[in-house]
Amino acid sequence: MTGRIFNIQRFSVHDGPGIRTTVFFKGCNLHCIWCHNPESIPRGDVLEFNAQKCIGCGQCFLTCPQGAHRMTEAGKHVIDRDKCIRCMRCAQTCYAGALVKVGRDVEADYVEKQILSDKPYYERSGGGVTFSGGECMIQTPFLLELLQRCKKQGIHTAVDTAGNVEREAFEDVLPYTDLFLFDVKAADPQIHKALTGVSNERILQNLRFLSGSGARIFIRVPLIPSKNLGEMPAIAALLADIRPEKIEILPYHKLGLSKYEALDLPNACKDEEVPTDEIMQKALRPFLDAGLPAFKS
Repeated sequence: MTGRIFNIQRFSVHDGPGIRTTVFFKGCNLHCIWCHNPESIPRGDVLEFNAQKCIGCGQCFLTCPQGAHRMTEAGKHVIDRDKCIRCMRCAQTCYAGALVKVGRDVEADYVEKQILSDKPYYERSGGGVTFSGGECMIQTPFLLELLQRCKKQGIHTAVDTAGNVEREAFEDVLPYTDLFLFDVKAADPQIHKALTGVSNERILQNLRFLSGSGARIFIRVPLIPSKNLGEMPAIAALLADIRPEKIEILPYHKLGLSKYEALDLPNACKDEEVPTDEIMQKALRPFLDAGLPAFKS
């Protein structure tokens, strides 16, 4: 079976317990305005241009059949995204690594081999594999295949999800998933839609389903101070009924800004400030007051 991914990260320590291999699936059905991995959102290939790596060899100008690469009057190399057909010929000839194709089709056999190569580290650290994205749950058949293979090999499995899929997808993967890393971005449906492009009604229904099924759940709450700080009390209130094992408050950071530049995409949060320790404590307080096992990342 074949699926689409954009990265396999080894020795990850932030995506579940122990040392893990994180498999990043391509494609997401949310459009979070602060997304740190915008290259993961489209299901198809995207072309990144990392200008700082460009050595000015000119091969992309010669290779591109659409003439999408050009120089401005100021001498800046730019890509006309309207002309680009994502044939990726320029990326294939860019030995400096300035032009990069993001996204690839892979067989389950290939992914399993990558995961198994680190099995000794999982056994020593209590780690395993985490399937992330993008949104891994929108490729349920491929995800299910990999989960089943990992369980046959005795490897701990985690699914990192925003939960915006049909409940049947969770019913399929639940028997083979040891841990769900579940995002909760806002409590109010309209605020959630403004931040992500979709309401959270189905997401919260799936979260309650997992909780009622006895699944092991770690909640992740991204904190973007100007966007959802006011949502923290309401999120804490709804999680009081879920009683997840852990709740991690994730502060906004600016590490993804360069990716928007590389993709020529606007960024609605480019002027957002990284939350101070005082703001993090303010965000954390409603969860602690509710007796919930929350901590700041």
